[in-house]
Amino acid sequence: MAMDIEQLPSTKSRITMNTPESINGEIERQIEANVNYFKRQDKETIERRILHLEEEWDTERVLELNMASIALVSSMLGLAVNKKWMYVSGAVSVFMLQHAIQGWCPPLPLIRKLGIRTVDEINLEKQALQNLLDDEF
Repeated sequence: MAMDIEQLPSTKSRITMNTPESINGEIERQIEANVNYFKRQDKETIERRILHLEEEWDTERVLELNMASIALVSSMLGLAVNKKWMYVSGAVSVFMLQHAIQGWCPPLPLIRKLGIRTVDEINLEKQALQNLLDDEF
């Protein structure tokens, strides 16, 4: 049975599609609160926030670091301690594959609950702040 590429979620929306609406809503409210806070700040403070946003780690980067770290440590433990640790590396590889195809993997709900945002969510706040600069200053 062939997989239809059109059935897969787009790369752009797959994280938010696979995140509970309550968490997406909380992240949206935080973005709105951030923008409202910076509306009352001076130009330099807004510019510093934009620079900070450019350095913020997004969900993809956090997932990649998390999964790669677990795979590396479990592989080393598999070589040095007990070959059964290789099962952990295998499971992490399956999770990475699942995330690449479907946009979901077991650590994703926790990462989102911690407030780690997608690139689009970060860019939404950054663009709103840039609009403040363009309109106000």
